[in-house]
Amino acid sequence: PHLRSTDEVSGYHLQASDGEIGHVVDFIIDDQTPDDIFTPEDFSEEQRMMKEAVQEFIDREVWPNKDRFEKKDYALTEELMEKIGALGFLGVSVPEAYGGLGMDFVSTMLVCDYISGATGSLSTAFGAHTGIGTLPITLYGTEEQKQKYVTKLATGEWFGSYCLTEPGAGSDANSGKTKAVLSDDGTHYLISGQKMWISNAGFASVFIVFARIEDDKNITGFIVPKDDANGITFGDEENKLGIHSSSTRQVFFSETKVPVENMLAGRGEGFKIAMNALNVGRIKLGVACLDAQRRITSAAVQYANERIQFNTPIAQFGAIKEKLAHMATSCYAGESACYRAAYDVEKRIQSFVAEGLTHQEAELKGVEDFAIECSLLKVGASEDIQNAADHGIQIMGGMGFSADMPMESAWRDARIGRIYEGTNEINRMLSVGMLLKKGMKGQLDLMSAVMKAATSIKEDTNIPTDRGSILAEERRLLANFKQLFIVLTGNAAQKYGAKLDEHQQILLALSDIFIEIYFTESAILRTLKNCDRSGEKSQLVQIAMTKAYLYEASDIIAKKGKEVIINMCKEDEQKQLLEVLYKKLQFKEYSDIIGLKTQIADKLIEENKYCF
Repeated sequence: PHLRSTDEVSGYHLQASDGEIGHVVDFIIDDQTPDDIFTPEDFSEEQRMMKEAVQEFIDREVWPNKDRFEKKDYALTEELMEKIGALGFLGVSVPEAYGGLGMDFVSTMLVCDYISGATGSLSTAFGAHTGIGTLPITLYGTEEQKQKYVTKLATGEWFGSYCLTEPGAGSDANSGKTKAVLSDDGTHYLISGQKMWISNAGFASVFIVFARIEDDKNITGFIVPKDDANGITFGDEENKLGIHSSSTRQVFFSETKVPVENMLAGRGEGFKIAMNALNVGRIKLGVACLDAQRRITSAAVQYANERIQFNTPIAQFGAIKEKLAHMATSCYAGESACYRAAYDVEKRIQSFVAEGLTHQEAELKGVEDFAIECSLLKVGASEDIQNAADHGIQIMGGMGFSADMPMESAWRDARIGRIYEGTNEINRMLSVGMLLKKGMKGQLDLMSAVMKAATSIKEDTNIPTDRGSILAEERRLLANFKQLFIVLTGNAAQKYGAKLDEHQQILLALSDIFIEIYFTESAILRTLKNCDRSGEKSQLVQIAMTKAYLYEASDIIAKKGKEVIINMCKEDEQKQLLEVLYKKLQFKEYSDIIGLKTQIADKLIEENKYCF
């Protein structure tokens, strides 16, 4: 089930990456060690207690009422949001000065993870409120604005909503037609326009509204309190495929008076606010897919253990084990990637604070510096949860298709994740586009990386690994994946130049390789770190999942790499690059993949749940 404001039912044009880009995305050109990353096994005692508190709340208050969410019980969603606010979880990322808990970024990701698994309706309400409904004021508001609004949003006294998308402005978010006209006396703006797909609209107290002043190039953000007597009206609740109890309405503004002091940041700064809010939204959406996938996997295992066919539990059939292994493996890789990125952001925030930035400024820049990873996580995790739910329905057969079973609603709720926070197609193209921009701006030595990779491929050199060490073959192949991606991306940039963004299918294929590299490396580093910590014997199934994930990743990279080469190159160059592709993806030591998947599934079957 998943997440984020339905206001973000569209993607964003590649210009969304035109802002400042600071941090070098070093994972694609450099190697990290296991000690460099954070894993779920690294949670502090305080974080584990927080996780347990959130799980206890969801299991007590939300899961038993799951059927009510499918009956458009908007009042239940609002009631639960109030309870979440009373527990402090709405303010987990808000500084203590404004009524929040002021927790670190990893902790905010953890809360988002475990509060989002039971139903997409509550997950959307939570994500829309804590992210794009509150964060723009926290990060861009004046001190007066923060004291007036954030203090109440952090506790759940007020709820937030975000009004960006319009009927004619989806992917091209900066083309909105909503107008803000300054009054003759200069004391307020009159806002007029139509917004659609607005999450939390039915019970929100405060709206973040984007409008254009005169003929400005960029839109401007405003804080607009709800006031039905101030030219604000609402459409009916939308009928949606999923997230049935998430309030989603159109909002109409007719000369709505907004004091000039309610402008957020400066004139024309709205597009920047929107894009940076989405960076946070994307990484949070990624982690918000995880507990739903855990619950789906556990439910599928439990059903498979109980369902008897041909005098045998269906969990013992190889066809079922194949699906269970895939569900668990992708979840393990997703966990590894999300918490790796969360810790990278947290370290970056700490670095900026040490340099003298305020915490709000540091968080803004810290997340912005990892905008590429945010997009990769959003895409990978939202597609993995959809695939897991689909496998879950198939394992349960007719029962899975029944609306009386939770698997069916999980599948429907999961579908929105691929649309929220910019469509997956837009995020795919953004990830490669932002990488190339870093290279062009000199923030990443991409040219040297391309030359080095090309030389390595030409001379057929490999990064040395200890052949007898854990996951040695997987680490060798990961290095090859990176070399191939860098060479193919460099060739595409050289061939198409500034017109590369017109070749969307090339960008989509390259981004699929990009995603697999990040998720594969994250799983490898997590497994190696835990082998060092707890011993190889304790991680045998995790090793199996890592190997199985890389095996499937290699197939995706082979397919997408072949597409790029054949489309982009001709004759001798095409033949040469295809030979390189096949050679670099060749396994020197083959694992028994069916055996690995059986090993993974057997562990799930034994534990009767997702247990990693």
